[in-house]
Amino acid sequence: QLQLVESGGGLVQPGGSLRLSCAASGFTLGDYAIGWFRQAPGKEREGVSCIRRSTGSTKYADSVKGRFTISRDNAKNTVYLQMNSLKPEDTAIYACASGAWCTLAPADFGSWGQGTQVTVSS
Repeated sequence: QLQLVESGGGLVQPGGSLRLSCAASGFTLGDYAIGWFRQAPGKEREGVSCIRRSTGSTKYADSVKGRFTISRDNAKNTVYLQMNSLKPEDTAIYACASGAWCTLAPADFGSWGQGTQVTVSS
C-alpha cells in the first residue's frame, strides 16, 4: 500500500517561510519522482516543484523559482519543500505525489497525499 502524508503547513505573514514535509509509507520514495502541487480556492491544481528519482535534479514553476527549494532525505523516506519569501498568492492546499518521471503535470503522478494548508496573509 502506497501512502504519502504531508505536514508543515500553517499561517504565515508575507515574506515568511515554511517547510513542508512529504513522508512516504509502503514504498521507497527515492524510487519515484516526487512532485509538490498546490490548489487554491477556485483555481486548478498546479505543479510547484519536482525532484527526480535518479539524479535528484529539480524542477520548479516559474512562480516559485528562487523562493522554493525541494529536497529529499532518503534515510527518512521524506521529501521537503522549503518555502521562503512567501506571498499571498502562494496560499493553497499543498499536496505531494509520486510519479514515473519528473514533470509539473498533475496527470503524470499517481499516489497522492491529502494535502496541507498553507495560508499567507497579513
